[in-house]
Amino acid sequence: MHYGKDVLAGGRRRRAVPEVPAEPGLVVEDPASGFCGAVIRLEKGNVVLEDRHGRQRLFPMRPAAFLFEGKPATLVAPAAPAPARPARSASGSVRVEGLRARQARGSRIWVEGLHDAELVERVWGHDLRVEGVVVEPLHGVDDLAGMLAEFAPGPGRKVGVLVDHLVPGSKESRLVESITDPHVMVTGHPYVDIWEAVKPAALGIPAWPGVPRGQDWKQGVCAALGWGEPADGWRRVLAEVSTFRDIEAPLLSAVEQLIDFVTAEQD
Repeated sequence: MHYGKDVLAGGRRRRAVPEVPAEPGLVVEDPASGFCGAVIRLEKGNVVLEDRHGRQRLFPMRPAAFLFEGKPATLVAPAAPAPARPARSASGSVRVEGLRARQARGSRIWVEGLHDAELVERVWGHDLRVEGVVVEPLHGVDDLAGMLAEFAPGPGRKVGVLVDHLVPGSKESRLVESITDPHVMVTGHPYVDIWEAVKPAALGIPAWPGVPRGQDWKQGVCAALGWGEPADGWRRVLAEVSTFRDIEAPLLSAVEQLIDFVTAEQD
């Protein structure tokens, strides 16, 4: 005898009823009463709907209790939005919205040249305005001791100095050895020029080209890379720097130390 399908098998599987987030403005219908309206708010497991006449009614949010676009639906509470992450400045610090620059402190950060100042501004400009720190280019550190004597550092008039090519045995390291004023901090990086503190990957090059000793470094780099004159090369370098991630770690550390030093509260 032919019995067909298994008589013990269950009936047809019921279609799953979709869950729909009860976002404000969502239009649904209560099929039991025929009331159709937009979601206004949720109240302890219930939903308040408002129809086109402005009438409001409260309904329990039971499974498959509503029609959405003519089909059964289960209303569920919307997922809580993720907390907004604070905006970050180019240096990675929390950005202060609506910033008005603080009145300049008496303390200063000195850098060797205009390019150094522009790169520091590009990455740390927001932080420096928050703290009221002025960055000044020196056009070299050959007379650093004399410039410090003229500035007369002291409490509330600290000086942080960023020096290029500050490595043992260099001319720069010999120039700063005699600086012992407690109100002065000298830090630096190992690169011949501030350009080299920008990661090659940020510029789309495999590495900074080597330049023979005795040849102007910027001229040699621009010639090797086909960048034209140094002014053109610097515009290209600066344009590709947008965050601290584009900068080599030694420069990041050196500048952060100087900012901390000149902004530290006096004893």
